[in-house]
Amino acid sequence: MGIDFAPSIRSRLGIEWEIACVDRRSGELTPAAPELLARLGRADAFPHVTNELLTNTVEIVSAPHHRVRDAIADLTRLVERVSTIAEPMGVDLISSGTHPFSQWFQQQVTPEKPRYDTLIDRTRWWGRQMMIWGVHVHVAVEDRRKVMPIIDGLLTYLPHFQALSASSPFWAGETTGYASNRALMFQQLPTAGLPPQLTDWAQYEAMVADLRHTGVIEELNELRWDIRPSPRWGTIEVRTFDGISTVREIGAISALTQCLAEHFSRELDAGRDVPRLQPWFVRENKWRAARYGMEAIIIQNPAGDELLVTKDLEELLPALAPIAASLDCSAQLEKVRDIVDRGASYQRQLRVAAANGGSLKAVVSSLVRELRDDRVT
Repeated sequence: MGIDFAPSIRSRLGIEWEIACVDRRSGELTPAAPELLARLGRADAFPHVTNELLTNTVEIVSAPHHRVRDAIADLTRLVERVSTIAEPMGVDLISSGTHPFSQWFQQQVTPEKPRYDTLIDRTRWWGRQMMIWGVHVHVAVEDRRKVMPIIDGLLTYLPHFQALSASSPFWAGETTGYASNRALMFQQLPTAGLPPQLTDWAQYEAMVADLRHTGVIEELNELRWDIRPSPRWGTIEVRTFDGISTVREIGAISALTQCLAEHFSRELDAGRDVPRLQPWFVRENKWRAARYGMEAIIIQNPAGDELLVTKDLEELLPALAPIAASLDCSAQLEKVRDIVDRGASYQRQLRVAAANGGSLKAVVSSLVRELRDDRVT
């Protein structure tokens, strides 16, 4: 059975941003999304705001754009609209990989959604624990023959994505010791986690046919890989990122993603192979970045050379500068350095907790301010 890959304009991108609703007084998660969406009014066209698995979550989705800054402008406008509606409801907005102290079993699943019902029915305890949030970045690919090689190339930089966006050091009131607890939580679902490293589109089609035949999935979107093809949109979807608290940081990480995808596309155009790490190195890199974040020492290449992820970024950003210039995202890519210099969200959250006697409510307050002001604390 063939899988069509929609025609798309190379390197256009779209962004999906999951945002949690919290009660202004307590800082606890609150099931405000259905009322927010009802007041906002539903729209199928892009950009738009929609629901997610839990009633404490809204998802803001940009239109597809050539330039990162235009996608970020969509997100900014929509989050301002949602905030205006949330204000009189006593609801604040945050974006992080996990909530610092709310309990998973107190959260409500969005009703009357067969896809969510199927997920929870199949995965039970682990599915109900998915009190997590992320950012997804789609980058368009003009030829499906490029999709699997580009995914392989992006997997080499999965630890960079993970470390820069890591924002889930707490879980249900506990300090986990991980920069991204979300990354390891999410991969417990049977079709989540790292993608298989496939050689071509035909192998992807064969694998999907096997999974459908055996009842593992019914729809392609049930493959919840960290990086996956998105045939409906003609894109590669990078889903590695934890929730990101500011649009400025989303812009930086989206620019990095767009530039890397375009870089690998150009390598293929030139007849060169895209670098590919052994699957066991990819898995180890993911764990190191989830555990140590910006202090992760990552495996760089098939030979097993290693380097601190921030040092590798220092070498990577100048190499991507010409591509960023051609995509008109140089200003956004440069802001990756700000994340390195000021700290990723998990580092900031830990600093806030330490400065406030371990108060996780203070951490929530800092996340509210960061999203509202688009400025890190």
